[in-house]
Amino acid sequence: MSNPDKSVDVSISGRVTRREAMQWVMAAVAVSALPPTARRGNSFANAAGAPPAVAAKGYGVDPKLATPHQPGAFWPLTFSDAQLATVTALADVIIPRDDLGPAASAVGVPAMIDEWISAPYPQQQGDRPVIVEGLVWLEAESQKRFAASFAKLKPEQTHAICDDVCFAPTAKPEFRKAADFFNRFRSLCAAAYYATPAGWKAIGYVGNVALESFDGPPAEVLKILGVTQTVA
Repeated sequence: MSNPDKSVDVSISGRVTRREAMQWVMAAVAVSALPPTARRGNSFANAAGAPPAVAAKGYGVDPKLATPHQPGAFWPLTFSDAQLATVTALADVIIPRDDLGPAASAVGVPAMIDEWISAPYPQQQGDRPVIVEGLVWLEAESQKRFAASFAKLKPEQTHAICDDVCFAPTAKPEFRKAADFFNRFRSLCAAAYYATPAGWKAIGYVGNVALESFDGPPAEVLKILGVTQTVA
């Protein structure tokens, strides 16, 4: 996909710098922090297939975070098999498999997005209509242009659609709402991907790993601090 905002375009080359990846993650965190009403304008007006409200109560105020659970264990998931196929295809357009790591679908990004929009909390419920109604638009647009579902399209066909919605400031008026959907989906996709070990490796994140040897702070740092290192 072409994209005037080169800091977030990885769909063709599949390459992403550490700085670009962190921009994506921070963007996802920032948008997620907004109250649902602040994002309501992203929803398609009178969109067919608007999702019903979530009735689940969540996992309470004292969740057992150390206990593994299966998706859907705390609340019903949202995506149908057809929607999950669309989500998988779109996620892999945004983050394809390359020499830096596996594709988004290979590390569970579609399942994470399903879990996210199904959770009964304000932030997630603000994203729910944006994503679900956006998928309805994406399928309708795929049928309109190519008479096939998005998951069945050829790469050049998926890119043709995504090129029209991948950068909201320059999207045509008829694609503005779809561009808002794509922007939010891309942020969730990146946030999920770079929270996995494969995503960490792609951006060179090491994490809390013990060093084989440590000789203490550099001498120039000690000099600035006015301290002397004592060797035991």
